[in-house]
Amino acid sequence: MAAPRDVSESYWAAECRRDIDAVMAHYQPDASYEDSGGRRVGEAAIRQAYVDSAGAYPGLQVRIVREFIFDDDCGALEFDAVLIDPDGKRFRVRGVNVVTLRDGRFTSVRSYEDPPSLD
Repeated sequence: MAAPRDVSESYWAAECRRDIDAVMAHYQPDASYEDSGGRRVGEAAIRQAYVDSAGAYPGLQVRIVREFIFDDDCGALEFDAVLIDPDGKRFRVRGVNVVTLRDGRFTSVRSYEDPPSLD
């Protein structure tokens, strides 16, 4: 069984490549994703959030700082990330993703993030 950190590491690797199909392979079809931009439910809505993010920030780097595992299917991962816009400007984002899994894929991701700041 995949642990929250294992799935999150794989997911962030796909997101850093901006490989939307690989990102979506980490989600159950009925999953939800929520951040400061709102809550999205289902594959189409979640996919659009990642398409929008990749368009605004074609570069991304993520490092997991710490993990808090609640059980085999639920955990929180503190992250330190850098978003890179089309002009090469770098924006640091720190936060925590609380994730829930079913059969090794996300059923929910809730991202609590600080506002981006120039890196």
